[in-house]
This record gives sequence, C-alpha cells and structure tokens, in this order.
Amino acid sequence: MGAQPGLTVAAPDAQTGQSPLDVTVGAFVDALARAGVSDACVCPGSRSAPLAMLLHAHPRIRVWMHLDERSAAYFALGMAKAARRPVALLATSGTAAVNFAPAVTEACYARVPLVVLTADRPPELRDLGAPQTVDQTHLYGRHAKWFVEMPLPEATEGAARYARIVASRAVATAREAPAGPVHVNFPFREPLIPSLDRDAWSAAAREGEVGASGPDGASAAPRRAAPAELAGLAHDLRGAHDGIIVCGPQDDPAFAGAVAGLAAALGYPLLADPLSLVRCGAHDRAHVVDAYDAFLRDDALAERLRPQAVLRFGAPPTSKPLSQFLQRHRDVPQVVVDEATWPDPTHTASCVYHAEPASFCAALTAAFGTPRAAGGWTRRWLALAARARAAMTARLAEDDEASEPAVFADLAAVLPDGATLFAGNSMPVRDLDTFFPSSARMVRFLANRGANGIDGVVSSALGASSVADGPLVLVIGDLSFFHDLNGLLAAKRHRLNATIVLLNNDGGGIFSFLPQAEHPAQFEELFGTPHGLDARPACDLYGVGYERVIGRREFRDAVARSIASAGVQIIEVRTDRTANVALHRALWTGVTAATAEAPVP
Repeated sequence: MGAQPGLTVAAPDAQTGQSPLDVTVGAFVDALARAGVSDACVCPGSRSAPLAMLLHAHPRIRVWMHLDERSAAYFALGMAKAARRPVALLATSGTAAVNFAPAVTEACYARVPLVVLTADRPPELRDLGAPQTVDQTHLYGRHAKWFVEMPLPEATEGAARYARIVASRAVATAREAPAGPVHVNFPFREPLIPSLDRDAWSAAAREGEVGASGPDGASAAPRRAAPAELAGLAHDLRGAHDGIIVCGPQDDPAFAGAVAGLAAALGYPLLADPLSLVRCGAHDRAHVVDAYDAFLRDDALAERLRPQAVLRFGAPPTSKPLSQFLQRHRDVPQVVVDEATWPDPTHTASCVYHAEPASFCAALTAAFGTPRAAGGWTRRWLALAARARAAMTARLAEDDEASEPAVFADLAAVLPDGATLFAGNSMPVRDLDTFFPSSARMVRFLANRGANGIDGVVSSALGASSVADGPLVLVIGDLSFFHDLNGLLAAKRHRLNATIVLLNNDGGGIFSFLPQAEHPAQFEELFGTPHGLDARPACDLYGVGYERVIGRREFRDAVARSIASAGVQIIEVRTDRTANVALHRALWTGVTAATAEAPVP
C-alpha cells in the first residue's frame, strides 16, 4: 500500500530505501498482532499518526475510534476484562495521555491486561515549552507493570527486531499474573506519515523470530503450591469440621468447578460473591450460600456462626457484613489463596498461599482424600440462606413498584443463560450481592472493583458488550451514569448492543446509609448532591433508546424487549433515596426475624 497523494510521508532511509516509521513502528504493530492483540482503542491526534495508521492498516487488528480519551481507556478496559486478553490503547502526546490514568489505575488493581501506547515529542522538544508536551516518562507511576521509552524510529534490522521484542514483552507482561497495564512511550519526529508499505514492516516476521508466537503469547506457567504445603493444610482441615470457603471477585472460568469440588470434599459451605463466577452456572452449587450479606447483619447470629477454619479465594468480598464477620473471628485460622498478591485489607489472614486458585483447589481436594459428608454445620448455613432469600422475596412481593433491590431480583428472573450483568459501583454492586440469587443459568457478573470508582462505568460496560457472547445488561446509578455520559458515543459509533438500567435517585444514594446522613445541615449539599438532570435528552443526543418504567412487571417486560432488540436502550427506574433506605432496613429486619427460627445443629 503506497502513500496517499498530498501527504508528507516520512523520508526513506538512504541505505535501505524504506521508511523508518514503517520498519520500526510497523514491526511493533505486527508483533502485537502476532502476540494476540486483535483490538486497539485509538483516539485522534497528530503525533500518534504513525501508530494509528499502522494499527488501522494491519489486517489482524480492529481499530475502535473514540473521541474521548477517558472513555476510550475504560472501553478498552471493559473489552479486555470481558475477552480475557490484552487490548491496545493509543493516545497522542500531552494531556490526552494523562486522561488514560483513571482506567490504567483500575486495570492495575483489577488485573486487566492493557497495552497502553502514547505518542510523544522527540527529546529535543521536551522541557522547552513545545506545545502539547508533558513529561510522559513513567506517566502512570507504579500503576503500570512495566514502562519503556522507545528509541526514535530507524530503518534498520536491529531497530525492527528491538521493536518486536518490546511488543512481545509488553503483551507477555500484561498477561502474566497478576495481569495489568503496561506503558510504551513513542517519541516521533516529523514528518509523521508512514508509507504503509507492508513489505517493510512484515519482512522481519520470519518463522522462529521474536513476535512470531501464537495468540497465547508467552505467559508463564501458573504458580502451584508445594505438595508438602498442601499435605499439611489438608491435615489441618481434617480436624476442622466447621469451616467455610469464601469466594471473592475473580474471573477464571475454571475456578467455579474446582472450588465446588473442594467444598464437596471438605463438606464446607461456599459463600459466593456474584463476581466470583461461583454463584451462578451449571457447576455443582449444592454448597453455595447466596444470602450471607443479609443474615450476617445480625450480630448475635454472626457470633454463633463461629467457624473453625476459613479458606478465602479471589479479591476481598464485596459484602461489608461478610468482611466484618471475618474480622469478628480473626482468631480463627484464615487461609488466603492468590497467585501473586496479598489481598488482606482486614488483616485477618493467618497465611497466604501464592498459587493459581483453580489448580490449588484441585490439588487440595486430591490431598484431602476421602470426601467428608456435609453435616449439620453446612446444612445450617444453607438453611439460613434459604430462609433469608424467602423473607426478602416475600417482602419485595408486597410492592408492585420497581425498587432498587427488586431490580436485581427481577433481573435474576429474566436474564437468559449466557448473559453478562455489569454492576456499577456504590449501591448497585452491593444490591447485586444481596438480592441476586444462585441459579443454574450461567450469568457472568462484571464490575470495576479494582479501585471501586464510579467513573468510566458506562464505557467499561460498552467495551465488554463489544466482545460479549450473549446480551449484556448494565445496572448503574445516576451519578455514575452522568459522570461517564460521553461513553454513550461508542454505542452509536460502533453499533453496539446493550441494556442500561439507570437507577435514578437524584444523587448519591449510598451516602444515605452512612453516618454522613446524620448531619442534615450539610448532607444534601456535600453528599446527597441532587442534580435534577433528565436522562431522556441525553439519550436523544447519543442516539440510544429510552424508556422509563414504574412497575416491576413493566420493568421485566422492558428488559426482555431490550435484550431481544438491537442497539442500546436505557431503562430508567426512578427511586427515592429516603424510601430506599427504609426498604433496605425493612428487608434486613425481616431476614433477622426469619433466620432466628433456623434450627441450631
């Protein structure tokens, strides 16, 4: 492919006759594709033209254009999270690259693989007042797993080979546990237009050369616990009949079956956060407890449910009552399993095993030997969950009007097998944990729980929808929705399909549950933050559908219609913050009364 008329193309090298941009940057892009990167989210800019044009020209990479860098970064994050593979992200120099920072931070803590590419001015223009020039060295600090500053492009075999090495290493590093973002900074001199000569940037892609590996990349083998360690742990667990397994957020599809097998062997109840992918699915759910968030709010019951051992997998659980339960019994041996980090914010872990969780579960099951039948301890946990779920269902059935808790109970009834439910932070992800029951249907749950921010949720969910196998539903609060309103542009631009359930209580609903609510003189201005905005005009602006519903049946019908339709539809449910707090407290009171009748083994 030759240069287009009227473009100032980078001059060819005097010796090789090839453009330095095509040789070096082209080799880098080609190595990304060979390492398994098939999607790149690109924002407009001049200095980033070499990368943008070569990404666009590569036959194995799809470019997703975005006008807003922050939205683009969260879209890439959602796509990488849902696809479980690295996604490239490109911005031009200056504050454009800085706008990637929130999503890079989330990707770091959520273990999402991103390959962040930033264009930069050449060294001779830095620190001299050149426009659109900031210090981009280690721009994302420790939130990037790896940073590298590329040399200026050259049309040499050595430069091309180094570019391939960096690209291959960037993808491998982004994948390697714990997965996360890497940052590659590219200084470019003008002219910035490559010739798009495929022969130049594919010449180095010979068999056996760096960057020519398959789409699985060069990830390291999973870490495994030593047999002696597992034998010792299995011995200890044989003497602890009344233990529990806590499954926090994680995204390995192999984990659910493995931990279910471990629960069956140990005879332990399995407290499954929805984000663990253990609560719903076709795996054995006989030991799954799904309503712990509701009944562990009873201090007396939480005290009586003292375990003899705790095994915890995944990130810290969403549920505050569950975290408080683990803190209450901090003197009980608590074993945490994580492949690479130390996820113990409550300081309750007795020990941490650095091992891949699914293989750890399988190995510990084998080391434990003959399975132990579930006794009265596990039956009690399951009975408590059943009573709590029945009490909440009965109380919600008293109201025909859609409410924030009822939204998740109703979604559990209408979401089909293979659906993805993306939950916004603050109240939605907490209500998901409390009110979405265990089910044999495979519903995949996603949320931005790395840094737990409300920003970028619309973009992340739409990024996930772009690669999701089935329908995607996002449940989001109004502040988070308006915070990332520009993320809706991707829906129109890329013809995406998704359902957005907007829970609009005209402010920050979660604060009504917190001590701040006891200070009415400052509460509304500083925490309640009413905005009075109407979502309908925004839907018209971005070309997405809109429907406001009131009743629960109306809500379920609207969701079913949206799932069956193309495009993005917003279903708005308006609620009152004060009434929402009262409903939650009534539900918890009902659960406490119902579980007080549970038999004691």
